[in-house]
Amino acid sequence: MKAWRVSRLGEPRDVMTLEEIAEPQPAAGQLQVRVLGAAANFPDALMCRGLYQVRPPLPFTPGVELCGEVATLGPGTVGFAVGDRVIGASALPAGGFAELALMDTATTFPAPGALDDAQAAAFYIGYQTGWFGLHRRARLQPGETLLVHAAAGGVGSAAVQLGKSAGARVIGVVGGPAKVEVASRLGADVVVDRHTEDFVEVVKEVTGGRGADVVYDPVGGDSYQRSTKCVAFEGRILVVGFAGGEIQSAALNHALVKNYSIVGLHWGLYNTQNPELVRVCHDELSKLAADGVVKPLVSERIALEAAADGLQRLADGTTVGRVVFVP
Repeated sequence: MKAWRVSRLGEPRDVMTLEEIAEPQPAAGQLQVRVLGAAANFPDALMCRGLYQVRPPLPFTPGVELCGEVATLGPGTVGFAVGDRVIGASALPAGGFAELALMDTATTFPAPGALDDAQAAAFYIGYQTGWFGLHRRARLQPGETLLVHAAAGGVGSAAVQLGKSAGARVIGVVGGPAKVEVASRLGADVVVDRHTEDFVEVVKEVTGGRGADVVYDPVGGDSYQRSTKCVAFEGRILVVGFAGGEIQSAALNHALVKNYSIVGLHWGLYNTQNPELVRVCHDELSKLAADGVVKPLVSERIALEAAADGLQRLADGTTVGRVVFVP
């Protein structure tokens, strides 16, 4: 079968090679799936660089998130049948940028019928992250103001939709006119182009000086630092990731003086610490998808041969929405 392989560390475009390899065989509790779609994610790029907290052994196939059709059950595996359409995480090193991949049953779920293969492939990580971040960690309430950084990206676009579905007023921060249009289509009430506007001043203006009740920050660095200047009294800054490349330090005296909370989110821990809640989350998100309330923004559907280029462009910050490899 064809699969992208990483045998040395570096930029995705430099270290990913498309190869013919043997089919991966599922162990107990695993599924071999025919890949119907695999979404590019920032952790894929970080793994190629050797900078992610998960470091699969070399060589490995990237693609941490996918939609697939069950082809083979591992020994003693129950709860799934050949032909099932599923979504979830790949079981590295046999990731989703391939014709066949492996998945652990513990992190595999029925694919929502309301979504096509590409949309379903982009539904697991971003929307679960948004749901746990906004509802479980930040406790977003109807009528509150939610500030979303990178609002036209994969994780940010999910947060915009989930924030609107929760009854919040959403302010999205993006980079460039094309991304302004995308965030507006997603439902953001106010969109700020960080290249031409100061989001701190915009947030203060539209909230009458109060600030944002919840800040959803997958960027870090300067985005975090400036968010502390426009977070509301008893607001919550949700630290989701560091796509900007800089892991900031928090000035705790400032949090004390302004009376706001800094809340961390490591969504992956829920898969081991509270897997039942992950399934509850999946069911709720699937219902939102069925009702047409949320839908992944798939901006590019690319062939397997273009997966390395697509992942590199995501890593470079030039993509909008989700880039998904489809066969």
